[in-house]
Formats: sequence, structure tokens, C-alpha cells
Amino acid sequence: MYESFYQFDRPPFSNIPDPDCLFMSPQHQRALSVLRYALMVRAGFCVVTGNVGAGKTTLVRSVLQNLDQQVEVGLVSNTQCDSFEEFLKWVLLAFDLEYRNKDKVELYDTLVGYLIERFEKGRPVTLIIDEAQHLGAEYLEQLRMLSNVNTERGQILQTILVGQPELWDLLRKPEMQQFAQRISYDYFLSPLDSAEITRDYILHRISEAGGNMDLFEPGTFDLIFKATHGVPRLINLVCDTALVYGYGEERRSIGSDLVEQVIKDKERSLSPLGPPAAETPELVHPSEHVIEELPVPGDAEATSVLQKRARKLSTIERAALRLKKQ
Repeated sequence: MYESFYQFDRPPFSNIPDPDCLFMSPQHQRALSVLRYALMVRAGFCVVTGNVGAGKTTLVRSVLQNLDQQVEVGLVSNTQCDSFEEFLKWVLLAFDLEYRNKDKVELYDTLVGYLIERFEKGRPVTLIIDEAQHLGAEYLEQLRMLSNVNTERGQILQTILVGQPELWDLLRKPEMQQFAQRISYDYFLSPLDSAEITRDYILHRISEAGGNMDLFEPGTFDLIFKATHGVPRLINLVCDTALVYGYGEERRSIGSDLVEQVIKDKERSLSPLGPPAAETPELVHPSEHVIEELPVPGDAEATSVLQKRARKLSTIERAALRLKKQ
């Protein structure tokens, strides 16, 4: 609709996860480093949590887009299952394995057989579970038990959990201590933390869509940041609506008055703006377990240095140890 009016090549503020539009804020760069390093060293469990709309799914898709083709990856997004047996079927489907007319034991046997076969062919398997907060304690415990197959033949299954803050809260419970101790790396992806970074994000999206970098007037960025609290999905919503309004009024640039009108209208809409549902967990200290630079594959010396750095406890491991001492 407004794309031709503003001379965009494509919609600049679509909320469909698109790795080509991933904006590398400091938070996203750290989370990406954690994911890449976890994949490189074949960490058993890795966890990425964050508020709704923070960009977790886009981040995961960016990692998948640049992943070594030797790695077999299965992505499960449907985690609201009536039983763990149903969840196992989704896992098998993610790897294009037959799941029909099989009971729980047969499903488990099919998956383990596949993992062993891939391992013996030198093709490691990574399972990525999006919206993992819906699994709950029971299913996560069974997932932990499933990972025990790694102790028999080596690291044949790697699992990456991606979820909302509820997943973080769940993993910190005392009954999840055994699971927490299996997690090698974790990161909480927080919203953009300033009007300046919000401005950079908006300009990045406009640039990727081939638009005019002066489209949004300078006074708009602070308004957008305050209204959205730096949540990328909400920033997209405000900017997209502002462009619709601007198109309707045939305005070649988006001013503060137009953004203020969008914010006012959104306050009484079905998708009101507001602060994130949860703040960044107090225990998160990204600098303690984030890898600033990844080693070049085959560079043994660089890998050794980074592995020594990675030996620092992750935040969830620290939480588990603290619970153990209580």
C-alpha cells in the first residue's frame, strides 16, 4: 500500500521473522555469539530467553541461515502438546522421520536410532525448540532424560531452548536443579535500551527496504522509544502504522505529531503499547559468559582460549548452585 508511495522495495516493518533484517544491537550480538559458540563446541543445552517481540525467533533463523551444512537441524515451534508422546512426534517431524502409528517407546527408539546413525556419519544433530516455556517442568524433565543418550556414545544430541521469561522462571525452580546443571550457555535478550539504538534500528529497517533515510524526522525516535520501551516488535508496529497514516495524508516524511497520534490511537486499540511483561533477570551478567569473537574453525589455539573463557559458570548454573546451597 504505502510501499510505492515511499519507494520501498519491500515492507520495512513487517513482524514476520526475517534474518536478512536482523539488527545487531549489542544485546543481539551477544546472544548471537552465545548461540554460535554453543553450536561450535556442541554444548548439550543452550537457553535463550527474552520478552515477547525481542527478536528471539529472528535471531535463531539467522543462526540457521549461516549454519554449517554438516549439522542436521530440527526446529520445533509447536510446544503446546497434550502429551510428551505428541511432542516427540513433532520432534521426529522436524527431522523428516516417520512418526505415524507409533507408541512412545517406538518414537523414542526411532529418534535415538537416527541420532546414532547421524553421529556415526559425522553429522551432528541439533534440536531447536522455540516457545519452550510451554513445555513445562514435566516435559523438560523428560527432555533431560532423553539427553542421557549422550553419555553412551558421545555428544550426539544438542538442544537449544528459546522462550519467554516464563522459561527462565521455570528453570530457576528447585525441582529443575538437575536440568539447570545441564545448561552450558544461556542469555536473556533484553529490549533496545536507548532512543539512539532505537533510531539505529529504525534506520536499519528502512535501509534494508531501500527507503529514504530521512523519512522519520529526528524528534520521532525518542517518542517511539518511550512508547515501545525498545521492544522491536512494538517499534515495528508504531512505525508501520505511522507510515499508513502518512500515506493517507500524503506526507513525505513522518513527524512527531503523526507518531504521537499513532501512540494515542494504540493506547485504546486491541494491541496497546506498554512495558515488557518482565524485566531482565537480576542474575544476568552477559559479559561473564558472552564470547566477543568466535575462533576460525580449525584454529586450535583460538579455540582453546575461548574454551577456557567459557568455563565461567553460566547464569543458570550459578542459580542452580545457589539453590543447591540453600
